[in-house]
Amino acid sequence: MLPLPPPPTSKQPSTQLSSDSEAHSFVTNKSSRTLTLRQPTPEKTNPIIWCAAVLCFIFSLLLIFSGVVTLIFYLAIKPKNPIFDIPNATLNMVHFDSTQYFNGDFTLLTNFSNPNRRIDMKLESLDIVLLFSERIISSQAMKPFTQKARKSRLQTVNFISSLVFLPQDVSVKLQRQVQSNKVVYNVRGTFKVRVNLGLIHWSYWLHSRCQIEMTAPPTAVLISRQCITKR
Repeated sequence: MLPLPPPPTSKQPSTQLSSDSEAHSFVTNKSSRTLTLRQPTPEKTNPIIWCAAVLCFIFSLLLIFSGVVTLIFYLAIKPKNPIFDIPNATLNMVHFDSTQYFNGDFTLLTNFSNPNRRIDMKLESLDIVLLFSERIISSQAMKPFTQKARKSRLQTVNFISSLVFLPQDVSVKLQRQVQSNKVVYNVRGTFKVRVNLGLIHWSYWLHSRCQIEMTAPPTAVLISRQCITKR
C-alpha cells in the first residue's frame, strides 16, 4: 500500500489573527488621537478679574466694619430725638367774610430743644401746619438750622389765613368756640433730622403733633398745650 500524503496545512487562522491585531491597533491609535485632540488647554485667569474680586472683598469688609462701628457708637451714646414745643401762642384775629370763608391771624412761638450732651443736630425740611377740626387753615415752612447739644432755639411763626374755605359744620364750630372764649387748634410739624458724628452720619424724619387751647381774640392767650413728637 502506498502511504497517504500528510494533510495540507491551513494558514487562514494566522491571517485572521493578524488582521484582528491590525484592526485593534488601528482603533487604539485612533482613540488615542481622539482623546488627545479633545483635551482642553487650561486658560489663565485675567488679572483684571482678580483685582475686581479683591476690591469687592475689601469693600465688603469696609461696609461691615463701618456698620459695626456705627452700631457701637449708637449704643454707647444713645442719641435722643429733638423736642418740639409751643411755649406761647397768640390769636390775633378770627373773621368770616361769609358763612364759609375764614380769615385769621395766628402767631406761634416754637421751641426746638436738643437734649443730647455731645451730638449736634441739623434740622431740615421743616414744615408746620395749623389745623382746626382736622382742616388745614394755614402752613409755613422754616429755614434749616443747626441745633447745638443741650441748647434750645425759639422761633416765631406767623400764620395768615385769607379766604380759606371751611365746610359749614366746621365754620359753625369755630364761631361757637370763639363765642365761648375757648378755641382749640392743632399744630402739626414735620422735619428731617441730620446727625453728624465725625465720619458717621445718619438722618431720619420726625413728626410732631400739638393741641393748643386759647381764649378768643383780640386778647387771646394760650391756656394749655400738649405736644407729642415721634418718628
